[in-house]
Amino acid sequence: MTGTITLTGLRARGYHGVYEFEREHGQDFVVDVALEVDLAPAAASDQVTDTVDYGALADRLVSVVTGPPVRLLETLAAKLAGECLADDRVAAVTVTVHKPQAPVSHDFADVAVTLRRERGA
Repeated sequence: MTGTITLTGLRARGYHGVYEFEREHGQDFVVDVALEVDLAPAAASDQVTDTVDYGALADRLVSVVTGPPVRLLETLAAKLAGECLADDRVAAVTVTVHKPQAPVSHDFADVAVTLRRERGA
């Protein structure tokens, strides 16, 4: 019974970016993840230990965002995907990293990078 566990809008302050001022002053990043997981064990047992604990996952993802800086959203998204895939129950993950305060000289709603990773790929 494959399904999806989704965590959206996870906000944390990071110091990522190409420009020195981004790395010095920081800004908010918003993370969305969709985990492809076999939901049957948890559905049968009704126990959180049989599924991905999204609260614990949120803590780990925030640690990545607030951790050592990287220059590119692509790199940050890959690190976040790796953290999701560290749980053997996750078959695949789609990660979107939003940078709503990106240094763009025009009005814009969002800048984001989305990637998908599968176990073993």
